[in-house]
Amino acid sequence: MTSLTLIRVTCPSQRVAAEIADAAVDQRLAACANIEGPMTSTYRWKGVVEQAFEFVLWLKAPAANFAKIEALTNELHPYDVPAITGTACTHASADYEAWVKENTDV
Repeated sequence: MTSLTLIRVTCPSQRVAAEIADAAVDQRLAACANIEGPMTSTYRWKGVVEQAFEFVLWLKAPAANFAKIEALTNELHPYDVPAITGTACTHASADYEAWVKENTDV
């Protein structure tokens, strides 16, 4: 088991995903970020089933930084309730884990 987490945030545009990614890396909350998409999302919002194109932002960070990344995302994200989830990283190469820790502040 590592001390890393993979944080996934869905974003309404590539610009929003990049803004959050840049801020998280610049503030040393995450070591790196990846943006995937667009993808189609289907969800219920205020009783109505909707569809939208979204981008997925992946942040690689120490698990201890999740709350700070959540706060940053809530500050920069335009959604009322952004989808911010974290998944424990059970395996990572020792060199990669050391690189993440070296490039973040915990």
